[in-house]
Parts: sequence; structure tokens; C-alpha cells
Amino acid sequence: MINKAHVLTYFYLLIYILLSSGVILYNKWVLSPKYFNFPFPITLTMIHMAFSGIVAFFLVRVFKVVAPVKMTFEIYATCVIPISAFFASSLWFGNTAYLHISVAFIQMLKALMPVATFFMGVMCGTDKARCDVFLNMVLVSVGVVVSSYGEIHFNIVGTVYQVTGILAEALRLVLTQVLLQKKGLTLNPITSLYYIAPCSFVFLFVPWCLLEKPGMEVSQIQFNFWIFFSNALCALALNLSIFLVIGRTGAVTIRVAGVLKDWILIALSTVVFPESTITGLNIIGYAIALCGVVMYNYIKVKDGRAPQLPSDSIPERLTKDWKLEKKSSDIFIPNISNDTNGGSNFNSSELNDEEAPLVPLSRLSHMGRQLSNSSSQRS
Repeated sequence: MINKAHVLTYFYLLIYILLSSGVILYNKWVLSPKYFNFPFPITLTMIHMAFSGIVAFFLVRVFKVVAPVKMTFEIYATCVIPISAFFASSLWFGNTAYLHISVAFIQMLKALMPVATFFMGVMCGTDKARCDVFLNMVLVSVGVVVSSYGEIHFNIVGTVYQVTGILAEALRLVLTQVLLQKKGLTLNPITSLYYIAPCSFVFLFVPWCLLEKPGMEVSQIQFNFWIFFSNALCALALNLSIFLVIGRTGAVTIRVAGVLKDWILIALSTVVFPESTITGLNIIGYAIALCGVVMYNYIKVKDGRAPQLPSDSIPERLTKDWKLEKKSSDIFIPNISNDTNGGSNFNSSELNDEEAPLVPLSRLSHMGRQLSNSSSQRS
């Protein structure tokens, strides 16, 4: 007999993969001079922030879907503002990279995200330097270097933009853990957009005035309301889909879905954008980097579920983890130690999405499962 809970879980995963891939391909299509020809990444990012902030405002203040948190001026000035600055920077640099390099190569460079997060965490004291993790980071870095060497249309400007965006995102994640969690502040995806999207919009306004506003005044720009509205709507829907996916699955499933999404996106990008060429060296390099990412993900899952039986091999342990998730898709047992310490075993960066939620996934998982359970009870 078909388990409706499992079907719903896989449906949410499919929606997440489609939306995540769709937002990235849509952004590339809008920004690319060969297609829609709107080469203003800061403007596009500001549209996303404005739309998300407005929708969040109506959900929080008008429709009362969620309640706002107790936000003091001190918390806003010391936490929300710096996090918003790095969040805006990561989106700005990441979207600018679409003007110079292919979607496939961008996805390969994004394999560096765990490397940046690990080293930023070590420098800021939120993570410990470990030999096994360091070796995985070296493997990932070697794979990305090989993949870059095999890139036919390698562009140093686009590569620098993408790597800078990755570093900004890593700093944002570390700041989220250091600042927000130490203050004991819990934000869900809606309230995080409510507070952070407007602040990110303000940060983007200054570089927009200096870099893009003069060019927009002299160039012939085609502004199609429905294109930008649907693009911003897809970005907002991606946030909500991540919320639903995390609410019904565990760490192993999310990481496998992320890896699957990356491969699908690389393949789709070569179909949607025929000028994108993937070489054998690209694939080899990305496969090497992916091995490091998979091992890193396994270490994080293992650390999060310790203590476990040490005699299990890696495939046996992952199989047991996956079976455990399938059995408990409708039941959530809060990880008290994580919530008490404000920690998170893995973060939204590992989903490699442009506009991932600003909340630790351990807290999102708790809220998401409660939402899923309440909806199933109503049905």
C-alpha cells in the first residue's frame, strides 16, 4: 500500500529541486545579454528583496500568519544589519557571476561552499579544526581547480565574483550562528525575510546608484512586469519549498537531494543554454570535488547523530539513517541539545541555493514538521 506521507515527502523534494533549478536558470536567462538582456544583477536582486519584504510584511502584520519576534534596536543593529549586509553581498556577487560564466561552471564552483564555511567557522570559533574535515576540504579544492582548468570559457572576472559571493555567504552563515543564536533569537523563513529583506534592499541601493543607475538611464531597457514578477515569485516560492522539505526529511535526504539537484542543473543548463560546453575535465574535476562534499556531509551527519555503533561501515550507516528518516517522516523528536546550544548540524548553505532561508535547519526542521503534522491532522 502506498504511504501518503512518503509520497508527499518526495513531492516536496521534487518541487524543491524544480524551483531551485528554475530560479537559477531563470536568473541566468534574465541577466544574459544573449536572451532577455537585462544585465543589471543588483537591480534584479533588489526586486527580489523588495518583493519578499512586501509579501513578508503582509503575512506578518496584515494577515497575522506568523507573529513578529521581540526585536530590540540593539539586536537589529548588532545582528540583523551585519547579517543583511553579507546576505545582500552574496546575492549581488552571485548574480553578477551569471554575466560572465556558465551556470554549469557556477555550480561546480559552488562545491567550494563547505570549504569557505569550514574555514570561516574555524577562524570565528564556531567550528574546530579537524584533520578529517581538512582533508575533505583539500579534496574539494583540488576538484574545483581541475574543473576550472578544464573550463573552455574560463573567465577570471566571473570566477572572482562567484568565489567572493561564496565567501560572503560563508561569513553570513557564521554571523548568523554567532550573533543571532547567542541572542536566543529564533526566526522562521517569513520573519527572517520580514526583518532582513528590507535591510538588504537598503544595502544594495548604494552600489546600485553608483554602478547600475547611470547605465540604466542611457541604455534601452525592456521592462516586462510579468517577467520580473514571476522571477521574484519563484525566488520566494523556493524559500517556502525549502521550509517544507526540511520539515519532512532529515539530513541525509536533504544532502542527497542537493547533490541530485546539482547534477540535474548542470545537465539542464547545457540544454537551455547551448553555448555552455562541458568538457571531460570539467566532469572529472567536479566528481572529485563531489566526493569530498559527500564525505564532508557524511561526517556532519555522523557528528549530529553521535553516539552510534562504531562498527557500522559508511554505506551501512547511511542506509540505516535513511531508513530511520523514512520511518519517522511524520514524527519529530526535538534535538534538545542542539536547541539549547543554539547549534545546527548543517546549514542552508549546503543546499547551495541563491536565496536560502536565514534560519538554522535544526530549528526549521522542528517548525516544518509541526506545520506538516498540523496540516495532516486538518486533512
